[in-house]
Amino acid sequence: MTRRTLLAAPALAFGQYEESKGDVPWVPTPDEVIDAMMRVARATPRDTVLDLGSGDGRVLIYSALKFGTRGIGVEIEGHRVAEARAEAEKAGVSQKVRFVEQDFFKADVAEATIVFMYLFTAVMGKLKPKLLAELMPGTRVVAYQFNGMGDWKPSKVLRDFQHPIYYWEVPRLRPAKSRDTK
Repeated sequence: MTRRTLLAAPALAFGQYEESKGDVPWVPTPDEVIDAMMRVARATPRDTVLDLGSGDGRVLIYSALKFGTRGIGVEIEGHRVAEARAEAEKAGVSQKVRFVEQDFFKADVAEATIVFMYLFTAVMGKLKPKLLAELMPGTRVVAYQFNGMGDWKPSKVLRDFQHPIYYWEVPRLRPAKSRDTK
């Protein structure tokens, strides 16, 4: 079994797996899950949602329409980026959302006030140091199905759907210990 096949195995259960050139296959997030994730994150029109692995753009489009958020989708598959842009145009939210073709490990995440992820546990574990280092304290992070944050425990877990929704907030930085310079 190849690495790609191993990574795809959980998505095969959905019956919606599509081959990907990245480490994560595309599996669409149901609207009711997007809604619950944005509600637990307390999304408002002041927020910028960053969708890591944005696929066809449905998360950002839904969030812009329902919650008035702005959004940035990072997707490694060029045809998905084109699809997302077309869908945003069709939904009338292309001024509120943008989609970039990029590896999300290299993306600038600093603008986000909410980060959305539907990624495998191992991928989330690799992203965790980047998120904690680059996101502002208080940034909300939501994930569906997988909890790959290790010792960073979620503040909330919703179990109202087929899979859990996990919610974290980037912690406030601890003040540096001062040195006595007598």
